[in-house]
Amino acid sequence: MEYQNVLLQIEGARADVIINRPERRNALNSATISELVAAFEECRDNPAVRVVVLSGVGDKAFCAGADLAETQQSMSEYARWKGREPFVYLWELLGKLGKPIIAQVQGAALAGGMGLALNCDFVIAGEQARFGTPEINVGMFPMMISAILIRNLGRKKAIDLMLTGRQIDAHEAERIGVATRVVAQVQLKQEVDTLAAELAAKSPAIMKLGKDALYNATDLPFEQALDYLSSMLSLCILTEDSREGLTAFLEKRKPIWKGQ
Repeated sequence: MEYQNVLLQIEGARADVIINRPERRNALNSATISELVAAFEECRDNPAVRVVVLSGVGDKAFCAGADLAETQQSMSEYARWKGREPFVYLWELLGKLGKPIIAQVQGAALAGGMGLALNCDFVIAGEQARFGTPEINVGMFPMMISAILIRNLGRKKAIDLMLTGRQIDAHEAERIGVATRVVAQVQLKQEVDTLAAELAAKSPAIMKLGKDALYNATDLPFEQALDYLSSMLSLCILTEDSREGLTAFLEKRKPIWKGQ
C-alpha cells in the first residue's frame, strides 16, 4: 500500500507506525484509519517484526482524535455508520496483533487518540503529554472509545473523564492507569527504544500466545478464564521456544528463539 498519512518504518525486529498529519495534530480521518489498518496488518503478517511502536509526527500531539472537518461532510447516516467499520476493526486488530505495541505519547492524546493509545500494550508518555475525552464539551460523547476506557480505568475514573471532558497531565495519567510510565520529554525516545529492544528479545511465539490469552481471558467469567488459561499454558509448554528457554536456563546461556 502507498502510505500518505502514515509512515511505516521497519528495521530489524522493530516496526514504527507513525501518524503523519502534524498540520491536523495527527487527527484521524478515514484515509488515516485505513492506512493504520494496512500498516498494522503488514506488521502482523511480517514474521521478522516482533514489536511495534506507534507515535505521531511533531511535539504537539500524539493524536488529537477524529478529524472534525471530515465529520461535518454531508452524507447519509447509514454511510456514516458504515464508515465507522474500519475504526472498529482497527481497535480489534490492535488487540489481536499477537505482538507487543508501544504507544510513544508526546503532546496531546485526546478523544480517539486517547483510545488509540489505550489500545496499545504500553503507553510511555513524555512529561508534556496530556490525555482526555473532550467530546462532551462539543455536544458529543466518546461512544467508540468508552469500552476501552472502562476496561483500562474502571468505571469511576472513566466516567469522570467522559462526563467532565477534563484533560489530565501525564503524571495523573500514570497514577490512574492510562500511562504505563512517564519520563522527561528528552528521554522519551530512549525509554521507548530500550523497552522495544527488550520486548523484541523475547520469544515471539510465547509473546503471541501470552498476549492473545490475556486479551481473550479479560471478559471471561473467572472459572472459565482459569480453564482457558490452563489450556493456553499447555500450548506454551508444547512450543519449541518453551523447551529452548528452559534448556538455556539450565545451561546458563541465552536462548535462541525460533518463534515456534
